Amino acid sequence: MDGRYTREVIQGGLRVVCEEIPHVRSVSIGVWVGSGSRVETAEVNGISHFIEHMLFKGTRKRSAREIAEAIDSVGGQLNAFTGKEYTCFYCKVLDEHFSLAVDLLSDMLINSTFEPKEIEREKGVILEEIKMYLDSPDELVHDLLAQALWGDTHLGRNIVGTVEAVSGLTRERILEHMARYYTPINTVIAAVGHIEHAQVVQEIQAHFHMRPGQAPPALTNGACQGSRLEVQEKDTEQVHLCVGLPAYPLDHPDLYSLHVLNTALGGATSSRLFQEIRENRGLAYSVYSYQSAYRDTGLLGIYIGLSPRVVDEVLSLVLEELEDIREHGLTDAEVIRAREQLKGGLMLGLESTSSRMSRLGKSELSLNKILTPEEILRLIDDVTPETVRAVAQNVLKPESCALSAVGPVKAEKLERFLMGGDEAEGLEIPPKGDIPMGDTPAPRTGEVAATDHPPGVSRREGRGGENSTKDRPRR
Repeated sequence: MDGRYTREVIQGGLRVVCEEIPHVRSVSIGVWVGSGSRVETAEVNGISHFIEHMLFKGTRKRSAREIAEAIDSVGGQLNAFTGKEYTCFYCKVLDEHFSLAVDLLSDMLINSTFEPKEIEREKGVILEEIKMYLDSPDELVHDLLAQALWGDTHLGRNIVGTVEAVSGLTRERILEHMARYYTPINTVIAAVGHIEHAQVVQEIQAHFHMRPGQAPPALTNGACQGSRLEVQEKDTEQVHLCVGLPAYPLDHPDLYSLHVLNTALGGATSSRLFQEIRENRGLAYSVYSYQSAYRDTGLLGIYIGLSPRVVDEVLSLVLEELEDIREHGLTDAEVIRAREQLKGGLMLGLESTSSRMSRLGKSELSLNKILTPEEILRLIDDVTPETVRAVAQNVLKPESCALSAVGPVKAEKLERFLMGGDEAEGLEIPPKGDIPMGDTPAPRTGEVAATDHPPGVSRREGRGGENSTKDRPRR
């Protein structure tokens, strides 16, 4: 598992990246398309996620049932998920069934029929998914945090879409979106496992006859334009609270120092927030921090599920911890421990062909380059207490802080933390739309969500409904 891979650009600009692992029997292949909620207007918000669903609903060759039976008959896995900047369709099979995996994926992406009756039926499914999501405060609060930071912009909107936008989708709009974004130049196919690069390219050239297209429009500016506070009052037992700060994009030179900071802050059971808020004070069951890194911006977030009576106390503790790290940085021991955790998570993830495939596909699509595991390990080892402190001073700015909450809590109760009330000192709110930037999905175990593994893939990004990689099978 030395991390060597082969990259080739074939017809129309389609990029193929492969990593051969001779001693395994599986092959994971993923088709990564640069289409996510960030490329959508408010009028069609949710169309990328809707298309992800529709590609399972039948092609000119196979019905929806036949797609499911084809993969089940060989003991494979077929699934998909949508993020803010991409959609991924992936398949994992035994090496002897690789040709079938390529045939299935190409059939879905190229030959899907988008029957009007299926579109209307799937609208009902996704509208129920939206209701489920709105009834899940520990999920909803993260999208509210994105709104608090980015406002009603492409990054501020959620992945699943709104009732109004999804209800208004038509076959014509779906096909227009497909023609614009589902093009060879905007697609990466990544394959990892017991397979040779030449065979992968041969199969792809035989099956993936994608229509040529132009490069998609440039992404909109990721500057923060939000109100810094979004609260949805709900009659729940807990308040679900998020604190967020603008952070670094995927290619930022200090991204790995931010990874270390995040891990020490709330990305592990030994982290400061977990130890102080849960272990020492018993104020919360679930508390963690996380990162979301995009092409030109990012987010450092903190989540806590807590009793309404301790909101002031816990929020004060979080802000005090952020200020302490900004002022004094991390100790040598914290940096070493966080570095080792990141390296362990990376190397353990490399034991999965699916994880390796995801690393290759997202890196190639988002960055047009792929770092080897050895290169990532060196970048992690290069992190020092000094580099972390510099990042903390750049990112952990109180004037950039945003809050979101779902539950029995008033916006006024949280607003004073942004305006410098008795509970929080020195937090000044800047003019709306002028939040300073830096240099430019989660387990709910009650312990802590695993820290994002390099190179910046966030567990808060994916949304796939029943097609999601982290959700139950599509039955």
